[in-house]
Amino acid sequence: MQTQSRFFDDIARVANGALSAAAGVRAEIEQLVRQQFDRFLADRDLVTREEFEAVEAVAVKAREEQEKLAARVAELEAVLASKTAPTKPTPKPTASRRRAAARRPAPRRQPSDDPPSGEGS
Repeated sequence: MQTQSRFFDDIARVANGALSAAAGVRAEIEQLVRQQFDRFLADRDLVTREEFEAVEAVAVKAREEQEKLAARVAELEAVLASKTAPTKPTPKPTASRRRAAARRPAPRRQPSDDPPSGEGS
């Protein structure tokens, strides 16, 4: 009976050693897979969640500011449109007016109309 018990003890020790070796191999494989995955992610130029959320917050703020500015421009355009009175359209010159204007000599410029030399450039 002693031999059978010793035999089973030996088998149990071998099985225990094999399981611990398998656990070590498993840990090494996990580490290698994790390294490969980290290298894969690093090569893809991905951002972290914190960086993404920070940029998203900046974009939301910029969008809100842009909408405020668009509303302000619309408001100012409405004010400007209400302040400018519509002008009367000038009548088109008739054929007789065009002929009369063509016969008139061009108005002469007064010396006071000329800009002083050296200033108008």
